[in-house]
Amino acid sequence: MRLGARHAWLALLAAAVLASALGVVYSKHQSRKLFIELQVLQQERDALNIEWGQLQLEESTWATHARVEEQARAKSGLISPTPHDVVIVKP
Repeated sequence: MRLGARHAWLALLAAAVLASALGVVYSKHQSRKLFIELQVLQQERDALNIEWGQLQLEESTWATHARVEEQARAKSGLISPTPHDVVIVKP
């Protein structure tokens, strides 16, 4: 092998090593960026899950029988019938 050809091969190998190193650095950078984004999205998911749980609790509170009855009495003036007003119909 001639000296010029040997230098060409070494230069080619050095360029390949450099390109490979740059690829590793870029890949690692992308990996870190995506990991940070994943952590942010997981925190957002956790916050939304907490809010969802609170909304479900609030909904169940608003839908209790006592709450519905209270609202019916307050807003519509509804009252429970007296035993004298109740009529039982037999088939």
